[in-house]
Amino acid sequence: MVTKKRIYLDHAATTPTDPKVVEAMLPYLSDVFGNPSSIHSFGQEAKAAVEEARDKVAALIGARGEEIVFTGGGTEADNFAIKGIAYANEGKGNHIITTSIEHHAVMETCKFLQVRGFEVTYLPVDSYGLVDPQDVKKAIADKTILISVMHANNEVGTIEPIAEIGKIAREEGIYFHTDAVQAVGHIPVKVDELGVDLLAMSAHKFYGPKGVGALYIRKGTKLIPLMHGGEQERRHRAGTENVPAIVGLGKAAEIAQREMDAEAKRLISLRNKLIKGLMGQIEHICLNGHPTQRLPNNVNVSIEFVEGESMLLNLDLEGIAASTGSACSSSSLEPSYVLLAMGLSHELAHGSLRFSLGRETTEEDIARVLEILPRIIAKLRAMSPMLQSSI
Repeated sequence: MVTKKRIYLDHAATTPTDPKVVEAMLPYLSDVFGNPSSIHSFGQEAKAAVEEARDKVAALIGARGEEIVFTGGGTEADNFAIKGIAYANEGKGNHIITTSIEHHAVMETCKFLQVRGFEVTYLPVDSYGLVDPQDVKKAIADKTILISVMHANNEVGTIEPIAEIGKIAREEGIYFHTDAVQAVGHIPVKVDELGVDLLAMSAHKFYGPKGVGALYIRKGTKLIPLMHGGEQERRHRAGTENVPAIVGLGKAAEIAQREMDAEAKRLISLRNKLIKGLMGQIEHICLNGHPTQRLPNNVNVSIEFVEGESMLLNLDLEGIAASTGSACSSSSLEPSYVLLAMGLSHELAHGSLRFSLGRETTEEDIARVLEILPRIIAKLRAMSPMLQSSI
């Protein structure tokens, strides 16, 4: 019996850890085990590795090493940024501006603060998922202390006009945070060009290990720590550093900086081939997100008269892994709030599929999806009560 190759097209959820990253981490899981806070040689070896990783992460985003704080992932970094700014600047105001399509890590943090007396403005987006910088400017009030807009959307891949918003934030003297978890390691991200004061990233989104991330904090930014205890991370984040994971994040950043441009070109070609094939072979289909101002590896479509979960299960039976949206809410039966915010109907939002390509994705993988998915759609539509009721 011939075993079919399994095809993984859910890199926006997580990526496989690069073998070179694993290799870099291994010594710190065995021989180099010291606590970076210890002053003896065992501790100083570990500390040196953490600082080297810090510099590599800083180099990837055009920052300085002392502006990087390691965290337990992107969610912690977002929480740290938003709560840290909110509580440190309560004397100035209590108003936060964000968008209606942010990741749960930002959205739920803002809702948490609302319950505790903060005011939050959730800006609308257009049909491509783009926020208008002028809407940001209009929403600014005397009490505004923070603007938080994601760099690129995790579901539809739309890249937001961060530099324009950064300019507005600078002119108004308001802190600006971006959740760049989907962008870092995939497209150029330079903090000074973007004009951000805080930027969140996560290693496992660009071939690093899970459970580690970082928050860029521009020098002079006033925020309070989320974690209290020891003096690690320049008193920004208490707790013994996860040295192996931090080393892995540093190695992943180093590889991304070296290979990102060439890989982006390759993925854009595969992405466009997949989009063209899907649009050409399947009727009643639409592309979600901006057609060109999107991440190199993201394809999100809505297909009428079928449900996303049914398509996913049938693809999985064929050895193809995709998603219907954010991995952080994949168990929910509710339609994507991102797609609803972009103006899609509940029915169309329910019929969404996200393919996110990666380093191991090949031309043959794309061809196989284009061979299999139209057959699945035809089969499901033949059984679909949605299609019958529309005739």
